[in-house]
Amino acid sequence: MTVTLKLSILLALVVVLTLALGHDIWAGFFSDSHSIIKQFAQLTPLLIVSIVIDAIQGVLSGVARGCGWQRLPVLVNLGAFYFIGMPIASVLGFKFKLYVKGLWIGLICGLSCQACTLVLITFYRKWTKYEVSEENIKETQVSV
Repeated sequence: MTVTLKLSILLALVVVLTLALGHDIWAGFFSDSHSIIKQFAQLTPLLIVSIVIDAIQGVLSGVARGCGWQRLPVLVNLGAFYFIGMPIASVLGFKFKLYVKGLWIGLICGLSCQACTLVLITFYRKWTKYEVSEENIKETQVSV
């Protein structure tokens, strides 16, 4: 898990640096309009934050599912996005008229909540309870 988390963060940082340093180039691939390139540049910080947090939560969600805790990440995902992310996105996007930025900030809040919850679950779980001894492995193998 630690190696995968480090590799995921490293890859996310490579993508983030590419976006941060060349956001005008990336936007230029898709449009020649200066207003669209300018708007993309304004949204790039939100994209950067989303990528980094998603890299962390993706690994931790996979760890939880791989350990057989399929319900736990589902509940965390539903709670984080429907009870935290969507209300914040709705208020910021429509009430405070931030529109796309507000919706994206709400998404980031839900994603952050999900990642923090999965970090807490991962680090405070009793892992010794889930260790499998060599004897148990031999007993569960099917002989052909």
